[in-house]
Amino acid sequence: MGGMREAYQEQLDHFANHLGDMCAAVSEAVQRATAALLDADLSLAEQVIDEDARIGEARKAAEEQAFALLALQSPVATDLRVVVSAIHAAEDLERMGKLALHVAKTTRRRHPQPVLPEQVREDFSEMGRVAHELGKKAERVIRTRDLELAMELEQDDDEMDELHRHLFAVMMSPDWPHGVAPAVDITLLGRFYERFADHAVALARRVVFIVTGKMPGDD
Repeated sequence: MGGMREAYQEQLDHFANHLGDMCAAVSEAVQRATAALLDADLSLAEQVIDEDARIGEARKAAEEQAFALLALQSPVATDLRVVVSAIHAAEDLERMGKLALHVAKTTRRRHPQPVLPEQVREDFSEMGRVAHELGKKAERVIRTRDLELAMELEQDDDEMDELHRHLFAVMMSPDWPHGVAPAVDITLLGRFYERFADHAVALARRVVFIVTGKMPGDD
């Protein structure tokens, strides 16, 4: 029984590392997608688009690992929390990859014209930076189960929300000179970054649940 339990724990650790690798991949994807967006770089956008399939494959592999863990032995409560929460975490990570993909596809669709007017370039540069930093911090949370770091992500997300609000203020200004089509692109792009950050926070919340059995804010 002890040997089986040790093998089970090893697989749990391997699973966590797999999710950490996925998080690293989506963090790099959003960083590259942002660079492609800012520079109208079609080659870089295509790299993000091509890599998305690997993120999807990694999510499927994570699910297979989870089902194998469930079949290995009847999990106790803590282990069951780990496996079920990790399945949801893999879904969050795949969605983060899709959001980076949407940014890259916007760049490709508008190429060779740049997507962003000069007025909002700095906003998106900052949104990309925050998204990448949130993703990297979420990766560390997954690998270390650091609860303090997990709670920091909740606060870090506020910076993305503030950038998103500022973006809307710029577009709603009577001085906005760029018309409807750029405004639609910018609205969607802003939402992609905001949702990326939301999923990073959700990942951190799942880690808190894995370790403590309670979601942040629960009594």
